[in-house]
Amino acid sequence: MKLRRLIDSFNYAVQGIIHTLSTQKNMRIHFFIAIFILVLSLFFDLSRIELLILFLSITFVFVLEMINTAIETAIDLYANYYHPLAKIAKNVAAGAVLIAALNAVLVGYLLFFDKLKPITDVVVIRVIKSPPHITFIILMLTVLGVIGLKALKREGTPFKGGMPSGHSAIAFSAATIISLITKDTLVITLSFFMALLVAQTRIEAKIHSGAETFMGGLLGTLITLLFFQLF
Repeated sequence: MKLRRLIDSFNYAVQGIIHTLSTQKNMRIHFFIAIFILVLSLFFDLSRIELLILFLSITFVFVLEMINTAIETAIDLYANYYHPLAKIAKNVAAGAVLIAALNAVLVGYLLFFDKLKPITDVVVIRVIKSPPHITFIILMLTVLGVIGLKALKREGTPFKGGMPSGHSAIAFSAATIISLITKDTLVITLSFFMALLVAQTRIEAKIHSGAETFMGGLLGTLITLLFFQLF
């Protein structure tokens, strides 16, 4: 009987994880980022302490996201109407997740900064010799690529709505260009952070969906990398 209860408790816990992952978009984002970081860690010689810090940071984000979901569900159960105290409780729980996520980003940056810098320097040495006009050509090609894709899908204008996001494409293209012509890893990090903020504002303004901003960022990055490699 005790074994049965133990198994049931385990199953209920797994159901909670699956429910959070299937219903919460932010949890899915954390999940896929965690997979990417863990796969990336396989290619670097991280010590046991560094791996422990990485695992704890990822787990911390997951746990707080699940607690946030539990709090929101409990509040909705007892207060299925607007109440200022309910709003405060949800905002505080969401703020806790944000702090954990920012901590995870900082931990990842500190763990991989020194290990990525030699690779970055090699790429910069190869790319920095490219003629300056290639930068402007790449930006124009990114804009034309966005227009072409939107024309095929017949939705939105070049920089308002539709697949893919033009703002995200330009922002990530510019961030990639900066990352390829500078030797400062901090500048690279800030460049992509600004690009992410551009993408986030497009989603926040409900002009683009997450998929549209993602495809825009991917398009801008790939076009930039392709033409820098070619020329």
